[in-house]
Amino acid sequence: MNFKLNKSFSVSNEVKYLIFFDFDETYYPHACTEEQLNSLYELEEYLNELSNEQAVKIGWITGSDLYQIVHKVERTKMVYSPHFIASNLGTEVYDVRENGQLIANKEWESRLQNSNFTSNKITELVRELNNQFRIKLVEQTQLGQKRYKFNYYYYMSSQTQTQHDLNIIRHLAKINGIGLNINRCNPNAGDPESAFDVDFIPKYTGKKEVVKFVMNLYKVPLTNTIAFGDSGNDIEMLKTVQHGYLLANATAEARSLHHKVTQSDYSKGILEVLKNIFSNMKKED
Repeated sequence: MNFKLNKSFSVSNEVKYLIFFDFDETYYPHACTEEQLNSLYELEEYLNELSNEQAVKIGWITGSDLYQIVHKVERTKMVYSPHFIASNLGTEVYDVRENGQLIANKEWESRLQNSNFTSNKITELVRELNNQFRIKLVEQTQLGQKRYKFNYYYYMSSQTQTQHDLNIIRHLAKINGIGLNINRCNPNAGDPESAFDVDFIPKYTGKKEVVKFVMNLYKVPLTNTIAFGDSGNDIEMLKTVQHGYLLANATAEARSLHHKVTQSDYSKGILEVLKNIFSNMKKED
């Protein structure tokens, strides 16, 4: 692994709490205004304090690949890296060493290798959708297809037709043993208007599965788990933890699916929630 990030947050010998972050438009604000970046730096310092004093493990679970993550980290001049990264929509899991070196998680790699997920399966499925059902998926060429994640756009027509088409996509993915993520695109993150992300991934991978995997890996109870997101593909992750929050800048689709929403957007909203959660935990102790 040739990728290297900044030093990770403080590392404790034990793990009491887990915090999971979606990256784009959650931890990383695409607009990168001065106010957003100042809040991000404040969040970083607070997370480093939590890592050191409360034995917190922190991770990013993102649709971005490592190239995109490195570019965005450099753009914002972040000081710290998380303890682990689940990139490409939670199909790859990397531990981040204290010096910023990324190491692929071997147990997760074994899960991927045993998944029987191949590019041929996806090609045939997309061809069947087009030829038999007249459902056209447009490859997201700006991201490039990955070994374990294949990205497409579905452009909306009428509401009735769209729901019909999406249900067919879900059905075909299920009978072919393929994992699937479908959510409304977020133009703030560079996606087109009036479109859905359609992502094919191996079964038993994705954001929810990463959360379950990490909880089991570190033997952290549900009560001590926290997550933040902004879009439809974060909902299952948020519902898998005890404290799952959408940010105030979340998409309308996400807000319709999850009721816990921060008062403020981006890092400011995250900080408000975390300070409240850990303040209450100290009182209970």
